[in-house]
This record gives sequence, structure tokens and C-alpha cells, in this order.
Amino acid sequence: MKILITGSKGQLAKEILAQAEIRKDEVLAYDRADLNISDFKAVSLVVAEAAPGVIINCAAYNDVDGAESNWEDAFVTNGIGVKNLAIASENSGAVLVHFSTDYVFNGRSARPYTIADLPDPVSSYGQSKLMGEELLAEHSKNYYLIRTSWVFGTGVNSFPSKLLGWASGKKELRIVDDQVASPTYAADLAEATLKLIDTGSQGLYHVTNTGQCSRYEWAAYILKIMGWDGVLKHANSSEFQLPAERPAYSVLDNFPLARTIGAEMPPWKDATDRFLKAME
Repeated sequence: MKILITGSKGQLAKEILAQAEIRKDEVLAYDRADLNISDFKAVSLVVAEAAPGVIINCAAYNDVDGAESNWEDAFVTNGIGVKNLAIASENSGAVLVHFSTDYVFNGRSARPYTIADLPDPVSSYGQSKLMGEELLAEHSKNYYLIRTSWVFGTGVNSFPSKLLGWASGKKELRIVDDQVASPTYAADLAEATLKLIDTGSQGLYHVTNTGQCSRYEWAAYILKIMGWDGVLKHANSSEFQLPAERPAYSVLDNFPLARTIGAEMPPWKDATDRFLKAME
């Protein structure tokens, strides 16, 4: 399989690249310096020349708070950029794989969100990702739209890495307990994505590690494993006065993922264990 990956320096793209290499897939990787997906002419030229069977879009504007003030940048990358890729993939006959987020939902549900639930984002970031979803469906007939949540992996920007940085040298730490979702290991998300592509069963999927927890519960689990001897305290999101509102409950229901790829996603605790072991 010939795969073109955008946003190749991100934590998810790195995992997809590593697993695709093991599978002996032919991969063409482009970071932002190589290919800005907001440039329609550049996208069209690269896709036409590369002629991939599959395009996996890992390029995204992911600064949730920054999107409140830099909303145009968020909408250009998460919206217009996806439209450009959708048109280019349709013109070339490629299948487009695009990742979205639990933040397209408002977080007021009493149960996990299914693929049938209507989005209602509460932040500019969420709105920009929803715009990308809508433009993808409008301009492409052959695509996988994968919503996920709380993705973590290698690099300094994932929650576990940030948490360990915050805890270093401190005896007390406050973490919010009013945001609940499913942590998702980039390695597991990458594996599920490639399995989905192999099935040929295109469409919308929710893909997360199984189970749910609050940010506080996840932090407590990580810090206990790492042997941190400080005090972890509960906090409310309102205490931090961040620019962007986060959904309080954004757990995603993975149905019908397991029926499609033939396997359940691993639990978030198992995923966290493997990530921390890989960091050693």
C-alpha cells in the first residue's frame, strides 16, 4: 500500500510511520515545511505526482486555547486544509483518512457519544474540527473520519509528559477532576487506523482506548506508577481561567469499531502502562 502522510512530525504520524514500515508499506511523509495543507496548489501538485492509494492527514492545529484568539489559523488548517486534501484525494482516486476530536461535542451527555450523535462544539478549536468534518464529507466520497480523544505518545506535548514535568521537584499538584474522557495511546490509534484501512469499510468511526477517567484520575494513576511522593489535589476547571471551554464529559462510544477490525481497543490503563514502560 502506498501511503502519503501529512503532519509527519506529530506523535500520531510517527506511530503510523513506524507501524507502516514494519508492514512494508510504501510511505511518503510530509511535515508542514514540506507541505502546508492550506495551500491548495501545493497539495494538488504533491498528491498528483505521488499518486498514493491512501492519504493519512495528521496535520492539524491542536492549540485548544490558542484557537480562541488565533481562530483563523485554526479554521484554515483544520477546515480549509482538510477541504484541499479532500478535493486532491478525490481527483487522484486516493482514500483520505482524517482525524477529528471528542471536542466536537458539548460534553453535556449522560452517556458516551456515538457516531449517530450530533456535534455541538463549545470552543473555536472544536468548531474548526467540525468544519473539517463537514468539508471532508462534502468534497470526498472515499474517506475514513476518525474521532478520538486525549491522544498521548512520544514528545513533550502529551498529557503524561506534561504531568511529569509539572510534578518534577514539587510536593503538591492540582489537576482538574471535572473533565472526563478516554485517554488514547497514539500507538494503539495508529494500529487501529491501519486495520480500518485494510478492511476497506470507509466512514465515520470513534477510536479510543476503552474505559474512562477524569484528568485527575489519569494523573493519579501515572504519578503512582512513577513513584511520585507528593500530594495530588482535586481542582475545578474554572480555577485555571483558560481561554477555551472544554467539554465536561466527552467519552466516545467505539461501536462499531470492534466489529469492523475484529478486535477491541485496549483499556486506557494498559495503554498508559505500555507508554510509561516505553519511556524508561
